[in-house]
Amino acid sequence: MVNRSRLTSWLMHLKGRRGKQIINHTVKMFRFHMTPFSQLLSRILETLDEYDAKFTFPLVAATAQSNPSLVEWLGSFPHEIAIHGYKHIKYSLLSLDQQVFEFKKAIRIFKELKIPYQGFRAPYNAYSESTIELVEKFGFKWDGGIGYRLEYRYGQEFFKVKLRNGKKSSYTCIPLCEWSDDRMIDKYRLSWKKMAKILIFHLEKARKVNGLVMYDLHPIRIGQREYIRSLSELLLHARNIGAWIPTVSEAVDCWSKDQRWKGDAPVCCLLTGDIDNFTFFDYMRRT
Repeated sequence: MVNRSRLTSWLMHLKGRRGKQIINHTVKMFRFHMTPFSQLLSRILETLDEYDAKFTFPLVAATAQSNPSLVEWLGSFPHEIAIHGYKHIKYSLLSLDQQVFEFKKAIRIFKELKIPYQGFRAPYNAYSESTIELVEKFGFKWDGGIGYRLEYRYGQEFFKVKLRNGKKSSYTCIPLCEWSDDRMIDKYRLSWKKMAKILIFHLEKARKVNGLVMYDLHPIRIGQREYIRSLSELLLHARNIGAWIPTVSEAVDCWSKDQRWKGDAPVCCLLTGDIDNFTFFDYMRRT
């Protein structure tokens, strides 16, 4: 791959968009960030606590570095934080050397901030073949973005991905539901009721095969007052059917050991939500 700067790679990403789309998204992010991120997280954490549910937060390392006190507070809860790259840029546009830099920098920051991590998700769920190899090289237990590829996203069970040496990855991959909150909110402008209906539909689909479903529900969106009820409705339904809602690492460990869900639950529901920035300034600096 041609060696490019991070800025060049970012401009290539923006090239696929249009000016109006960028402006609309910026205005929307400004509105979302009018609510302090700590308040968004509090809503989510309180809702999770009400239903004894766990959440996994893939977090951009540069964002963590900008507000360590908020990260420390988040880490005091019984949830999970995973690595979401160093900067929020498409790895598929980076050279191998640049990707290595992104991985090493993110890992170093997590260690400096004493954030335990076991999982990885690439920004934008954008992987090159090199990214897939590097997840293996850096010893992650699981990956939460490869499963968004078209050939995987409709699955309901863990899988291993094939590496260049012909062997399967030591890390576990998880299918990622295509119905993320940004798709439902930004693209289709759905109400919380319609969002809840879609989330519950996919949970029930996984239950039919004693499988699993993993959602990507970004705190900047799902934590908003007008959308938090969709999470609450999903969790209420999950509790009523006896679903297990652990962190991703807990689910991977349990299935690897027993080939069944904790308590013989009929389905495993994995709640994840990428944290790309804490403030609107973070977002503008990234853009």
